[in-house]
Amino acid sequence: MSVRWPRLLNPSQLCQILKHQKNPLTSLLLFREAKARYPNYRHNGPVYATMISILGNSGRIDEMKEIIQEMRVDSCQCKDTVFAYAIRTYATHGLSGEAIELFRSLPNFNCVSWTESFNTILLVMINESRYEDAHRLFLENSSGWEVKCRLRSLNMMMEALCRKGRSELALQIFQEMNLQGCYPDRDSYHVLMKGLCSDGRFHEATHLLYSMFWRISQKGSGGDVIVYRTLLDALCDHGQVEEAAEILNKILRKGLKSKQVAPRLDVTKCTAEGIEVTKALVSECLMRGVIPSSVSYNAMAIDLYGEGKLAEAEKVVALMRSKGFKPSRLVYEGKLTALCRRRQLEEARRVVDEEMVKDNFVLTRRSFNILLEGLCRYDNSMLAVEYLEKSSKRGNHVANGESYETVLSGLLREEKFSKASMVLEKMVINSHHPHAEFFEAVIRGLSSVGRQYEAVMWLEEMVSRAHTPKVSVWTSLVSSVCSKMTNIDISHLVHSSTDQTCS
Repeated sequence: MSVRWPRLLNPSQLCQILKHQKNPLTSLLLFREAKARYPNYRHNGPVYATMISILGNSGRIDEMKEIIQEMRVDSCQCKDTVFAYAIRTYATHGLSGEAIELFRSLPNFNCVSWTESFNTILLVMINESRYEDAHRLFLENSSGWEVKCRLRSLNMMMEALCRKGRSELALQIFQEMNLQGCYPDRDSYHVLMKGLCSDGRFHEATHLLYSMFWRISQKGSGGDVIVYRTLLDALCDHGQVEEAAEILNKILRKGLKSKQVAPRLDVTKCTAEGIEVTKALVSECLMRGVIPSSVSYNAMAIDLYGEGKLAEAEKVVALMRSKGFKPSRLVYEGKLTALCRRRQLEEARRVVDEEMVKDNFVLTRRSFNILLEGLCRYDNSMLAVEYLEKSSKRGNHVANGESYETVLSGLLREEKFSKASMVLEKMVINSHHPHAEFFEAVIRGLSSVGRQYEAVMWLEEMVSRAHTPKVSVWTSLVSSVCSKMTNIDISHLVHSSTDQTCS
């Protein structure tokens, strides 16, 4: 463990030292050694956050828990994001009890805001269908000054209830938001509208929509068009086309300037064309009738791409451009996701290579990872490797650990073990930290194709990172070596017997 310690140590320097260690246990030793080496030095919040992140990412949960307790004793000021990360890590490893215990112990830490941790632990409980516990935790903590904004928490609670088919309870939460000092946003309306429509509560859904009309009067439809469309589509799906047309006309009359003429929906034509065509006509009428704005066009396009309705979304984008607006980055991300789901990978590549470039968008990490995920999911991992290599050559640092793991998973699934070994090597060189499962899969794969030397090298690298190989890894490597030795011995015997026969 060779570390060049500075004459005077500050927390920022220690953070960099810890991050540059490939073995998390080495980082932990250095973390503890710093205080002994520098008597006047004290760890601060960022140092604890770095150490907790290193241990959490490597699966060292017990050690992470110890550091969290040390942080409590040290009473240094720490950010809410540290606890949110620890709660997510506990939940990922099936330790939701530890996550709840950590949240309940937050008053013992020097942390003034719990908003992110509060939302994270609520989400953990909701994902585990512990709705009653989540509701109890909300009532216990939502009124404290430590939780700054309750809107996101309430939206999550409503979404969970709607998924469970209890939209009437979600509606009750919505109606009592004012008592919580919150005001519903577009997500609140959208979540509740989807829940009410799924449960067939069209009367309540219609009244919810009418309650939004004052928002049109103040600022136009904006992104609320996706809420209107949710109700209109649901009515069409249930054969209530005339009701949908009536509500659409009211929306357009309310949301149009006086000098404009609202496009009307021909109910007779809709009934004859079929449900899907009817819904497409409703969406088109809605977009052409509202006051043009970048927000409304972008919201509608993202919503349509999210439902996989590529043709309708493209019409909205074309209409947006004709009005002088440009699609946002989220529109392109929605389009990429929709194309990848439909296995239209060439079109997805064209979005990244041509369309985004034409609109002067720099490729983001999220867009890059969406494309890689699509390519690898449908056995095009070699193309994904090409994109990784291009990213590395351009030096735009768009690839992160998730990018490499996605490509590695694809290559291993396609049994391209040699290429997987090369990608793993680049991942290590770029200071990313692969999980033990990737080392094990590459070792097994290389062993199966007779590349024992590389497999042994990765085994050494794995051990140097304090990972313990599973028995199956040793078994595959030993079996491969023994098989090679047996082949060599048989070849030697054949040659020896041939020489004896000839003589």
